Amino acid sequence: MQTAPDTPIQSPLDARFYYLSNFQQALTWLQERSGDLLSESEHGFLQRFWAMDTTAQALLVRMIMRKGSHFRLSKLDYAEIGCTRQAAKALLDAGWIRHDAELTLDELFNLLRKDEVLEHLASNPKQKALNKSELLEHLSETYTEPRPFAAWCPTADEQILSLTIDALCERLRLMFFGNLHQDWSEFVLAELGIFRYEPVALTADSRAFRHRTDVDCYLQLQRSREQFEAGAPISSVLQQISTLVCDTPFLAARRHKLLFRMGQQLEREADLQGALSFYADCRYLGARLRQIRVLERLGQQEQAYILANQAAQAPESDAEAQAVERALVRLARPLGQPQPGQAKAVAPTRLDLCLPRPDAYSVEFAVKAHLSEPEGPVHYVENSLICSLFGLLCWEAIFAPVPGAFFHPFHTGPVDLLSADFHPRRAELFAACLAHLDSDAYKQVIRQRYADKFGIQSPFVFWGALDQALLEQALDCLPAAHLRAWFKRLLLDIKANRAGMPDLIQFWPAEQRYRMIEVKGPGDRLQDNQRRWLAFCAEHGMPVDVCYVQWADA
Repeated sequence: MQTAPDTPIQSPLDARFYYLSNFQQALTWLQERSGDLLSESEHGFLQRFWAMDTTAQALLVRMIMRKGSHFRLSKLDYAEIGCTRQAAKALLDAGWIRHDAELTLDELFNLLRKDEVLEHLASNPKQKALNKSELLEHLSETYTEPRPFAAWCPTADEQILSLTIDALCERLRLMFFGNLHQDWSEFVLAELGIFRYEPVALTADSRAFRHRTDVDCYLQLQRSREQFEAGAPISSVLQQISTLVCDTPFLAARRHKLLFRMGQQLEREADLQGALSFYADCRYLGARLRQIRVLERLGQQEQAYILANQAAQAPESDAEAQAVERALVRLARPLGQPQPGQAKAVAPTRLDLCLPRPDAYSVEFAVKAHLSEPEGPVHYVENSLICSLFGLLCWEAIFAPVPGAFFHPFHTGPVDLLSADFHPRRAELFAACLAHLDSDAYKQVIRQRYADKFGIQSPFVFWGALDQALLEQALDCLPAAHLRAWFKRLLLDIKANRAGMPDLIQFWPAEQRYRMIEVKGPGDRLQDNQRRWLAFCAEHGMPVDVCYVQWADA
């Protein structure tokens, strides 16, 4: 991997410049690991940045880290920077900020208080009675063209500084994080101890992007998605992405997700043929099932039946298998096909309660309070307990330095967590973790992992819901065989199976037993993912009740 020229050695910064130090670390990281993906102009930006004095660098970073692109000079007042005008001079000379950018009325309103808007723009005294949003709507009919701040407010003793390098900053942030939902505040949150991250040894091939074209592809997909969400014609969005080369699983998955969402939109608009073409070209999870449903709606039952049978032979998930089973039942009769055999699900134990309506608590907490007893405490856990135990036992496998799974120091989990090959790529590692369940060794592993990793970000461990008492009760009462079955099911389909678990769990530590309780309030029904979990529990002999609640005053 080609690297950029060495960055200059930086003297330790005053602690007040912590944000600048973080940004410098990120730039150094990018130059060392992804220098070959930077253009000549981007290398030029970095060289010029490193050559600037600390106050100019700090002002730029302050502006980058704030929301928006336009800032009042009077609001850019930082003790460590000193004179903002002086610090801004180098940035203005570089062209990275400007003081004469044209502002739309919306942008101007984001910068001004209501009294300032009235002073500079409003001429009708009646406008004083309007709130700011009403004032904007009223004035938008008069002021339709953007103009510099000095033209908007010629008598104001103020100056606006505007960033001109938003696109560059977005690209750098994307290359560092591998996504655009994280921002530079991750450094700050980590430094303050608000978030802690598992350190993962990153190899040379642990990069989000292999080539510059990969970065371009991601950004184009992002722009296309934003245009689609803003209501742009689907044909226009499709044209943009149809020629994109998304030759990595990471990028291909994003493209197929967008295709799926566009298919859904066409379905909502009753353009069923259009939706069908999108689903047929889409490998996103759930696209095949939508294709079957659209074929049904188009009256093409035979094609739907053929596709449903194909799906039944190799379902992509438990959810698809469940839905396909229902589809085959619907389709068999009109086509003269035999009804498929359906395994009769074992009905869970039913528990009916009539309780006083609580003033503030949910129905789950009402049941929890009613069923709890000193020797049998009840906990409201939903998906948190089983997922947390899995995350603790399998910590090493989840955070293994698999190539391409981690791009930077601020990952809460591997990038490929929800991909189909997440488990296969780590099969031996997970097998080693689950092997602890062959003896009581797993209890010590989980206890030690809980102590060592407490508070570190994880895609599975719910630290706020898992205290020491709950942990010990779970280890005392949950059989290893049940843990193994739950954990294996999680690994089959992490996205689907992390949800749908029963609401409550009751432990009897003295007897080393437990039961789970799914709570349904008046008029509430079991969802499909809950039915699948209940069926799974019944199959494996796991004690679970479905509690139906009626209010005493109803």
